[in-house]
Amino acid sequence: MNTKIYKRVLFLTDNLMAAAQEENQTKFDGYYSELNQLCKEHEATDKDHPVQWETLADFTDDLALAVTIYEQALVKAEAINSKDFRSSIGFSIAALKVELGDEIGAIEHLEKAKISCNKIIDKALKAEIHDLLEKLKDE
Repeated sequence: MNTKIYKRVLFLTDNLMAAAQEENQTKFDGYYSELNQLCKEHEATDKDHPVQWETLADFTDDLALAVTIYEQALVKAEAINSKDFRSSIGFSIAALKVELGDEIGAIEHLEKAKISCNKIIDKALKAEIHDLLEKLKDE
C-alpha cells in the first residue's frame, strides 16, 4: 500500500476515534467524509487498497451500508490475495450479519474467513472466527 495513503488513513482513523470519544458528530462526519472521498478517489486505481475500505466500513453506523462497504473491501483483499484482510473483513461482515439477523450469511462468511485465516499470525482473530462459527452452527 502507498505509504502516503496509509498515513492519511491512520490520521483519519485517529481523528475519527477522537471525535467519537468526544461525541463530536460534526468532527466525526467531517473526517468520515474525508475518508470516504479518499476511498472513492483511489477506487479502481493502483492506489486502491482494502485497508481504506475496511476502515471506512469500521466507522459506518448504518449496518447494512457497512456490510456493503466491507464487501467492497473483501473484493479488493481477494484481488491482492491477502489472507489477513480476507480473514478480518470476512469476520467483520459475519459479525454484522449476525446483528442484522442473517445467520446463514454470517456462517458463509465465517467459513471463508476460517479458510483464509489458516496462514495468518493473528491467533486472536483465528479464535474469534472459530468461536463465532461454532456458536452459530450450534444454534
